[in-house]
Amino acid sequence: MSIAKTYLPKETEDKWYSYWLQHDFFKSVPDEREPYTIVIPPPNVTGVLHMGHMLNNTIQDVLVRRARMKGKNACWVPGTDHASIATEAKVVAMLKERGISKKDLTRPEFLTYAWEWKEKYGGIILDQLKKLGASCDWGRTKFTMDPEMSEAVIDTFIHLYKKGLIYRGVRMVNWDPQGKTAVSDEEVIRKEVNQKLYYIKYEVVSSESSMVGSELPMAVNDGTTHHSPLTTHYLTIATTRPETIMADAAICINPNDERYIHLHGKTVYIPLIKREIPVILDEYVTMDFGTGCLKVTPAHDLNDYELGQKHNLPVIDILNDDGTLNEKAQILVGEDRFMARKKIAGLLEEAGALAKVEDYKSQIGFSERTDAVIEPKLSMQWFCKMSEMAKPALDYVLNGEIKLIPEKFINTYRHWMENVRDWNISRQLWWGQQIPAWYLPNGEFVIAKNIDEALAEAKLKTQNSLLTTDDLRQDPDVVDTWFSSWLWPISVFDGFKDPNNADINYYYPTNDLVTAPEILFFWVARMIMAGHEFRGELPFRNVYLTGIVRDKLGRKMSKSLGNSPDPLDLIEQYGADGVRVGMLLCSPAGNDLMFDVSYCEQGRNFANKIWNAFKLLKGWEVDDSLENPNKIAIEWFGSRFNQALGEIEDDFGQYRLSEALMATYKLVWDDFCAWYLEMIKPAYQQPIDKVTYAATVQYFENILKVLHPFMPFLTEELWHDEIFGERTEKDCCIVAQLPNIGEINTQLLEEVEIVKIVLTQIRNIRNKNEISPKEALSLSYKSNSGINYLQYAAIIAKLGNICEFASVADKVSGAVNFIASTDEFFIPLSQKLDPVVECARLVKEKDYLLGFLKAVNAKLGNERFMANAKPEIIEIEQRKKADAEAKLSIIEQNMVDLAC
Repeated sequence: MSIAKTYLPKETEDKWYSYWLQHDFFKSVPDEREPYTIVIPPPNVTGVLHMGHMLNNTIQDVLVRRARMKGKNACWVPGTDHASIATEAKVVAMLKERGISKKDLTRPEFLTYAWEWKEKYGGIILDQLKKLGASCDWGRTKFTMDPEMSEAVIDTFIHLYKKGLIYRGVRMVNWDPQGKTAVSDEEVIRKEVNQKLYYIKYEVVSSESSMVGSELPMAVNDGTTHHSPLTTHYLTIATTRPETIMADAAICINPNDERYIHLHGKTVYIPLIKREIPVILDEYVTMDFGTGCLKVTPAHDLNDYELGQKHNLPVIDILNDDGTLNEKAQILVGEDRFMARKKIAGLLEEAGALAKVEDYKSQIGFSERTDAVIEPKLSMQWFCKMSEMAKPALDYVLNGEIKLIPEKFINTYRHWMENVRDWNISRQLWWGQQIPAWYLPNGEFVIAKNIDEALAEAKLKTQNSLLTTDDLRQDPDVVDTWFSSWLWPISVFDGFKDPNNADINYYYPTNDLVTAPEILFFWVARMIMAGHEFRGELPFRNVYLTGIVRDKLGRKMSKSLGNSPDPLDLIEQYGADGVRVGMLLCSPAGNDLMFDVSYCEQGRNFANKIWNAFKLLKGWEVDDSLENPNKIAIEWFGSRFNQALGEIEDDFGQYRLSEALMATYKLVWDDFCAWYLEMIKPAYQQPIDKVTYAATVQYFENILKVLHPFMPFLTEELWHDEIFGERTEKDCCIVAQLPNIGEINTQLLEEVEIVKIVLTQIRNIRNKNEISPKEALSLSYKSNSGINYLQYAAIIAKLGNICEFASVADKVSGAVNFIASTDEFFIPLSQKLDPVVECARLVKEKDYLLGFLKAVNAKLGNERFMANAKPEIIEIEQRKKADAEAKLSIIEQNMVDLAC
């Protein structure tokens, strides 16, 4: 077939992706082969492709394509997550645009709109992944609210409740006033913000004359120390949240603190509302921390709540679910909490109860889903006990059955699992799996899969056979989205409804999980818990943790900063293969990726380099009568290819995908294009011999195989060229078997590396002395290493434009000389050698070698290095030392000859 001047991704990507789909290359069914399974971290149905998705899914696709080419039955299961909070917010926004309010709808009506939104927008991100080349088994696509997936969630809830691991109770939770739901600790993002610190005066009731002239310290409600003299009748306490003073229940001091003995048994008035609250005594307050004086607001702080429980203090919740003040606040009812903060500061100042205001920085929590400021809030919620399930999940990682890559995350994982808290699994939403709890008129509840089973349970529990379904009310909350996704590796294979089916028995446990470190606990760890609890085994064997995609300034990419490119725009400009290469070139596992669009440009240039190399090969005419003059070059590249295969295999074995790509990149760009093709390339408009051509075509075909996991579209396009012979319908690169590592002639590889140095030095001499590449030069050499350079004479002559090449026993006077390995080379020049310039060059080389030797000797003299390094590493260092000393000896002799 004819080949375009440059690689045109747009003409190949849709064509080959459709072809792969049409011929079921992504499809997997259990068979006799070894399975290789990955389940996709299900993106939210609200999501569109961003740079994090690009990185994560490129890595997964590389692993899956490589497994497929190693003869494994590769299965990559795709799907999406229903994302309760985010999706409900999207649906509410859609309804608002239509003039509809959620509060005016019934639950079934709202869910009808939610499913409408999901069907319209929920599959966008999966379609975008196809543009990247993701080779998922799309026929297996799952959604966390598919009927069988939801059934698994309900069955799991019931199982854990019966086991005593799920319970209901009032707890202080993280409340999202915008989403109007509880969120987990892991979904709270801590940010440092600029705030104000308000110093508020609380009037002391029944002040005694003995207090005249005393100073009362003031306490910061967040634990920061401040001291200031106070008036006789007031106790000043600093807070960042003056809008919550109406919820204060007490002032707390340490009973052993002599500074506050006079306050024992006293009360103070809350400013503005004049409600009287007691001064309580508790050793919880540390005397030397802050001022030893604390205001207690049980409804709006976790620690205050626990203190309030201990002292039987009233819990006064002054905030509505949407963050506005309710009637219990008595003032500013209906105002938003932040507007109330500003207004209350003014009211306090007017009342003479505001001592001062200072600028203040502190960390506060934001909802990961809505970016609303989190409120601590007492709420009746459902919880799952975690400590029992956490222990085996920790053991899997600590004993190495599950590997975290990189290993640096093991300590983080251990810390989380050893300090695990009970999981708040209920969310105050409509979109999601509704909690299978049914309430009776007397407030009791039963847990059941559906209302009919609930009625039977209720009759049994109450011994009331007259109960009907009208007497039951299902809990309106849904379970946390993570409560469905923690079942993902099992539920995608229908392992709950049919725990012994062919798919779950074949594909589970899965092999690799590729995800982000920030969800190591509330997704990865929980999946491990679920795997142990419901299958008695681990859910996957390796967890590859990607880094955060940042811009070249180190900032996390985000829409708000405007520093995140649209991945589809990048694919449009640089091609999917170019973007894949660009992402992987700078993405070592577990380390943040400093992304720059220049990496994608480098990827595109690499694609064009491969294309041009193929064009060169395809343009050669073959002459069957010619002898093969390239035996050394062919044997060398064969050994170099096998050596690179070993390096790539080792990199993949240790999940160093970035290094594996770089090894492939250097093999193709440097070894194949820059050296091998130049070694064997026939003269202009001259034919090539049959043996060399056939070997080169075979090498190129094997290169396409190695490249395919990284660059699937380009490789598939070239794979089908007629140069490789006739292909059958399913003879495609995507299922071609990766080449096996063959013989490696290490001596040949080492000697050719020295020949490369010789050729590089010849080019340097030409450039330095302004000698045209077209001007032939003479080259002689004095071999100290024993290498027979005459066998490489043809290569040196061709690539160095050398007309005479000979071995000499002594130095060639008046010639420019250089050293390669321990061997000396001489090029006589028409112009006279400048001894001053040559001496300066030799001094520079000597200084470099002395520094190099110092570093090598330091390493070899290091007892720790010598005790821990592998023997082959020590041998390499010793060889470096011997070579450097030999070169140094030659340079010093040359300096003597030139009287330097």
